[in-house]
Amino acid sequence: MDYDIKDINLAEEGKNKIEWADNNMPVLRKIREDFEREKPLKGVRIAACLHVTTETANLMRTLKAGGAEIALTASNPLSTQDYTAAALVKEYGISVFAIKGEDNDTYYKHIDSALSIKPMITMDDGADLVSTIHTKKRDLLEHIIGGTEETTTGVIRLVSMAKQKVLEYPIIAVNNAMTKHFFDNRYGTGQSSLDGILRATNVLIAGLNFVVAGYGWCGKGVAMRAKGAGARVIITEIDPIKALEASMDGFWVLPMEEAAKIGDIFLTVTGNKNVISEEHFKLMKDGAIVANSGHFNVEINLEALEKIAVSKREVRQFVKEYKLPNGNRVNILADGRLVNLSAAEGHPAMVMDMSFANQALSALHILNHHKEIGKTVIDVPEHIDRNIAKLKLETMGIDIDTLTPEQEEYLSGWQEGT
Repeated sequence: MDYDIKDINLAEEGKNKIEWADNNMPVLRKIREDFEREKPLKGVRIAACLHVTTETANLMRTLKAGGAEIALTASNPLSTQDYTAAALVKEYGISVFAIKGEDNDTYYKHIDSALSIKPMITMDDGADLVSTIHTKKRDLLEHIIGGTEETTTGVIRLVSMAKQKVLEYPIIAVNNAMTKHFFDNRYGTGQSSLDGILRATNVLIAGLNFVVAGYGWCGKGVAMRAKGAGARVIITEIDPIKALEASMDGFWVLPMEEAAKIGDIFLTVTGNKNVISEEHFKLMKDGAIVANSGHFNVEINLEALEKIAVSKREVRQFVKEYKLPNGNRVNILADGRLVNLSAAEGHPAMVMDMSFANQALSALHILNHHKEIGKTVIDVPEHIDRNIAKLKLETMGIDIDTLTPEQEEYLSGWQEGT
């Protein structure tokens, strides 16, 4: 077994934390028990480019229980938990290529290492595996039957590839599952982003102007939690429908140019680039805090900030202070990378339970149905989505009603009127 991690001696700490997360992932645990018994992935090689966290570790355990050969690499240089990587290697016999804080060259070397198993299925969090295969390692395409994608950013990239007819194998957009984006993006990103900001800065959020760039499911979750913490929440948007929704949800909606003048904390969750750029930094108040919870650090134009800053220093772990010519200071958290994973521990296991249940069952669906899907991006099949929701309710001890035969007949017919 090949691997490249920081320190194998961290394995015991990692195992304890993986088991702690597993206690809060009952749906994935049930799937793992089924996989262990049935071995539906026997002989399947899976390369995964995901955040190397305790929750991801339990997904890897589930895939291995199903009979798969796994190679895991990090989807973000700052999100890796080195103790998790160590435990996966030593305790669970899974190849991992990830070191927290690795440089860009090492990051892509690790992607190459994960792809060296000649995967049949790719599992992405941002589409870096798919991108690498299509641009640099096209010889691997002969082995690949399909893949899955976890993030909005990745899905955007892959849908673009499909539209341009350059996508060479089917992808299931796990991100688009109702049990993923309704809960992972809203409740997971909402809570963990504030957790990351608080761990990095220890500021009091109450009373501050909190600017959220983007009002998708992640933005809604962040706005909800920031409001609950006592902030005055400002939303910036480019979509008139989402902007209208944000306004009707009780939030202040402004262009970023106006929000930049009054914001105390800024958080980007758009999936786009240069959402906060040079013109915005120049307008910010002294001491403004800027962070990102979108997948890539391109949402904040750090190159532009570097050019205009007269000085830079690290004032706290995960906090870099840039001093501008006008004397104002702008504080960037976690180098603009995912603040919830870089400065905190990412989403709680309870919500990742559903996201990774979708990943496991989507991998199985790809194995069984890749020929009929074709070279395109599809959503998680509804029956998988609903089954995961049903299992989650059961683990929470919640019962729901069922339709009576009379109600089913009424809903399926049209003759009965007023």
